[in-house]
Amino acid sequence: MQIGIRLHDIEPGTLEQRVMRAHEQGFTCGHLALAKTVTEHSVANSALTPGYAAYLRKMFAKYDVDIAVLGCYLNLAHPDPEELRKIQERYFAHIRFASILGCSVVGTETGAPNADYHFEPACHTEEALQTFITNVRPVVACAEKFGVILAIEPVWSHIVYDSKQALRVLKEINSPNLQIILDPVNLLSVENSRDYESVFTQAIRDLGEYTAVLHMKDFVVKEDRIVSGAPGTGIMKYDTIMDFVRKEKPYIQMTIEDSTPENAVESREFLESFEG
Repeated sequence: MQIGIRLHDIEPGTLEQRVMRAHEQGFTCGHLALAKTVTEHSVANSALTPGYAAYLRKMFAKYDVDIAVLGCYLNLAHPDPEELRKIQERYFAHIRFASILGCSVVGTETGAPNADYHFEPACHTEEALQTFITNVRPVVACAEKFGVILAIEPVWSHIVYDSKQALRVLKEINSPNLQIILDPVNLLSVENSRDYESVFTQAIRDLGEYTAVLHMKDFVVKEDRIVSGAPGTGIMKYDTIMDFVRKEKPYIQMTIEDSTPENAVESREFLESFEG
């Protein structure tokens, strides 16, 4: 397995400083969310040129860090048609850029049926699911044209909230270029957290063959809510997930989430302890 980090979780600096730090901390890949990581220049759609892609390829290679995921986490269920058009165009730009950059995966969550992207009961309705499927179809079609994987990340508080819903999306769209970023903790709510190992087992059963990347974090339940943290900082047992990795995904890229500059290395070493 290859262990990486979200580059926006590294201490602030230029993108090159963050990539250099990731290398120094022993990470071999990174999750790159341009808007969250790059502050020194524009990352508007028009700035994602072939020249910028060439610059990034050389810079990441200099530090021997791969780009596991190009993140574009926007609301594909936005209710305003004009805003939705802009969001889809942002995905198109990321997919085109990823194809030049040599990054295989553009990552996305699945949104909410409101403008400010918050959880409401309507997130878990059939109407919301069909809205997401309709709106993501042209994005998947773009991914097919450019030979890039669009990977959706199920999250309990979003429209695609469990592994069964994610499997429905995969089956309905039926494209080899639509796959999964599996973040097991994101499938948890306070209600199902006691049975989290069963939730993880079901997710692997439903989505294992479609999983392109893993996001890894830990959790505790505090005051009736799930609080996530870096791997090794909570109550989660990793045996189910790491056994899946060893048996079925030995070279998968996994990026730690919710780390701090102080515990990132310790979290990487914690995950590496399961490699034996």
